[in-house]
Amino acid sequence: MTDLAKNTGGGPNTGRRVCVVGGGLGGLAAALAFARQGAVVQVFEQAPRIAEVGAGIQVTPNGARVLSALGLDGPMAAHSIVAKAVEPMDAVSGRPVTRFDLTGLDGPPYRFFHRAALISLLMEACVAAGVEIHTDARIDAALPEGDLIVGADGINSQLRVRLNGADDPFFTGQVAWRAVVNMADADPVARIWMAPGRHVVTYPLTGGRLNIVAVQARQQWAAEGWNHDDDAGNLRQAFRGLSGRLRGILDQVEDLRLWGLFRHPVAQVWYQDNIAILGDAAHPTLPFLAQGANLAFEDAWALAANCAAHGDLAVALPAYQAQRRARVQRAISAANANARNYHLSGLQRRVAHLGLRGLGAVAPNAFLGRMDWLYGHDVTA
Repeated sequence: MTDLAKNTGGGPNTGRRVCVVGGGLGGLAAALAFARQGAVVQVFEQAPRIAEVGAGIQVTPNGARVLSALGLDGPMAAHSIVAKAVEPMDAVSGRPVTRFDLTGLDGPPYRFFHRAALISLLMEACVAAGVEIHTDARIDAALPEGDLIVGADGINSQLRVRLNGADDPFFTGQVAWRAVVNMADADPVARIWMAPGRHVVTYPLTGGRLNIVAVQARQQWAAEGWNHDDDAGNLRQAFRGLSGRLRGILDQVEDLRLWGLFRHPVAQVWYQDNIAILGDAAHPTLPFLAQGANLAFEDAWALAANCAAHGDLAVALPAYQAQRRARVQRAISAANANARNYHLSGLQRRVAHLGLRGLGAVAPNAFLGRMDWLYGHDVTA
């Protein structure tokens, strides 16, 4: 493993002026990766301040390897909960379908974070590494001056449009709500509450909180972007008739956000001249595999590592896209499949649940084996 936490100079990135557009998780990870290699890094964030509120995030081992290699093991341990298992649930009966143990994972553990805590620890590490962070900095036609411009400006990326032109995302026929409720002593387990045409994912956060993401299949359109207010009664109405255990959780929701789920194509072009894009700017991902941020962390490392290995951007940036594109395409396809599998009904649902129960009983480690292509990947190796 190349240890960027200790390598603060002596490579092609030393002194390179890197401008990162976007101060989210992927942008800050990229800024830190380049700064660890001695680059002169600036981050330009259009919001008045860099912060995320009201939401959790799952950092799976593939993403955690990047944060670990960036020297963040201590802060990660202090601001997260280590996941013990994933439990697919029958949301109608309220009973577990099966349980997949996560304690046998190789490498760093699977962790639950509050996004605000993860943003804060990355920003603190960036500042300590000498990164300049500019807020209220909207980048329009004129790009900042630098040797490399990194587009980490999210799902509505202007740099993606600059490289690829505007795309035409389509509404998936699903909407999602996100909320956090107080729940002391919640089990360190990610539960997927599956019901016909809808599902809920819950997992604990530090401070005695529980993160909730609820998804419903419907034709009524909702705006993209998850920061739209909605009435909690609409959430409870969408999940009426399910188990009392789940409804008891949803009954606690007061403040929540609604967003429509849209599918975007993976960008055909990830770089041009001295511009490269990463994360949602390159490959927006539906939230059914918990990989949006984790893939962005991998991108951030791969981009910095290729620029260090090759020096010349004309070689480094094509190598970066070639390394990443097939992997993110596979992850997005897996997320799209989950969107269908969580919402099955009738005979298909009964057969699927029977298969999950059998898998959990006969081959309890099979889940980890199936996910090894994703969780076992080490972009830092």
